[in-house]
Amino acid sequence: MAGRRTWEADESIRWRLVLGCVGVVFGDIATSPLYALRVAFSGNNALSPTPDHVMGILSLVFWLLVIVVGLKYALLIMRADNKGEGGIMALLSLVLRMVGDRPALSKFILSIGLAGTALFFGDAVIAPTISVMSAMEGLQVLTPALKPLIVPVTVLILIVLFFLQHRGTAFISVLFSPIMVLWLLVIALLGVFNIAQTPAIINSLHPAYALDFLTEAKAQSLVVLGAVVLVVTGAEALYADMGHFGIQPIRIAWFFLAFPALTLNYLGQGALLLRVPGAASNPFYLLGPSWSVMPLLVLATLATIIASQAMISGAFSLAAQAIRFRFLPRLSVRHTSAGRLGQIYVPAVNRVLAFCVILLVLGFGSSSRLAAAYGIAVTGTMVVTTLLAFGLLGRIWRLNLWLTGILFTLFLLIDLGFLAANSTRILQGGWVSLALGGAVFVLLSTWIRGRGLLVSRLNEKAMPLEEFAANQGHESLPRVPGTAVYLTAGRFGAPLSLLQNILINKVLHQQVIVLTVVTRDEPWVRLEDRIKIRHFGGNIFRVRIYYGYNQEPDIPEALAYCQSQGLSVNMDDTSFFLSREHMVSTAREGMAQWRERLFIRMAMNAENAMVFWRIPPDRVVELGLMVEL
Repeated sequence: MAGRRTWEADESIRWRLVLGCVGVVFGDIATSPLYALRVAFSGNNALSPTPDHVMGILSLVFWLLVIVVGLKYALLIMRADNKGEGGIMALLSLVLRMVGDRPALSKFILSIGLAGTALFFGDAVIAPTISVMSAMEGLQVLTPALKPLIVPVTVLILIVLFFLQHRGTAFISVLFSPIMVLWLLVIALLGVFNIAQTPAIINSLHPAYALDFLTEAKAQSLVVLGAVVLVVTGAEALYADMGHFGIQPIRIAWFFLAFPALTLNYLGQGALLLRVPGAASNPFYLLGPSWSVMPLLVLATLATIIASQAMISGAFSLAAQAIRFRFLPRLSVRHTSAGRLGQIYVPAVNRVLAFCVILLVLGFGSSSRLAAAYGIAVTGTMVVTTLLAFGLLGRIWRLNLWLTGILFTLFLLIDLGFLAANSTRILQGGWVSLALGGAVFVLLSTWIRGRGLLVSRLNEKAMPLEEFAANQGHESLPRVPGTAVYLTAGRFGAPLSLLQNILINKVLHQQVIVLTVVTRDEPWVRLEDRIKIRHFGGNIFRVRIYYGYNQEPDIPEALAYCQSQGLSVNMDDTSFFLSREHMVSTAREGMAQWRERLFIRMAMNAENAMVFWRIPPDRVVELGLMVEL
């Protein structure tokens, strides 16, 4: 896999990775110039495009790119990798591993991580909406008569995009990076064209302009900061996608291509506003001559589709990881490419994303109105990343305590400042992010708590496996030929499906395997470390199969490997016993009844365990169990 290659690999691979990451990693942040400055200088509560305001905003934009994207993510956060993998799940697993067996602290950290995961899903809904819509708003620049087409064309593009997800992106992904490289080069040239006409805009790179703006604008600056933060939307992708491309290719692509191109374009938009304040209505599309609007519209549409695809694919990947961590019920996860492991399609997630995205387009009608919702999702995710990374600063970055504290305080103050700025716009659309994130958080936390409650109820009736094996030595149950594999989520005790089978059929198979699949807090588990076997006598075994959160379980394949450890399993005479729990909500202590009912509904819609674990259908026996929650 590309994520496991190192920068010391072949020279051609190095530059292929650099080129490849441009289309995947930087799609979101590279399309921010379409709307970021427009939101700051137009619409309700926006600043007037006076020279002082323009210089101050441009200074803020530049230093935000330097500090948040360059320093925080590219140079520091990306060092907090989990065996080369990044993203919210990798960071959460690292921090949970560090706190060890402190339940209260682990629960608190898990809650923070779930909040970040929930906000990312909200981000995945809003990013395609605002990106494609902002590109389509170029139609109005082309001619005001086309303004009524913005919403229907946006909806049409997004419907087609989501409809094609089941086919995967392998057939067009080869075009992603060349298009994004062309996009970055074009927006850089547009910026240079305008800077040459108003070179004084270069002075805005001095941080004094940003400080003066924040000092003089005061309360109004808080509102504007909510728009300025849109320039770093997509910064999380540098960390989330590092496992696919490696640290060095992403850093090189950022510092030598994406960052210079974005800086030049923002400076160009600022130069245009100094000359023509009326261009604040859409400074991006007005950067070039009138004849350039149509080709720029086409290129922007392609770029925003690529950016949207990256966010959708990221949501699929995060959902698959959440399923393996048992944060979500089993969902159908399909591979769309035989040659590329990372290309997956999650139908349930795709349907929800498509519904929410279309609803946002129709409900908000413009990218400016949607900016408030996007800002809260972005800043909220950044706050979570900063909080989780704090515990790893000294250990991973090898910094002294004072420098660690200073960096953490700096990043957290910036993130909280932008979050506070966006919180002033909750009623203007920010509530959408809170509603989406809150709904996902409730689903995640309910499933985790419900699974814990279900396992606890099952363990109340379970028999220790040592006791079960000892009893079989004294009882005369007939043994029938073959192997019986009993799948259980519990790590201890004989599962109820085993006890129920004995109670009903009065027999025991010649070989009995109690099997548990465990997802470890690391992306990959080596084959030689994947199987742990314990023999209790009487041909009764406890087998644990360990996978990383980026690996897909395959039980028949894992059982075949057991032979190398002395346990022979012939699939032709093996039966798999799966328990299907029929749960009933009760007033017993555990969860609120409405959450119990939600958990039961989620469990009922989970994918069949036989399909999820890749077990041959003709070898499966399902046993029903009644469980009172």
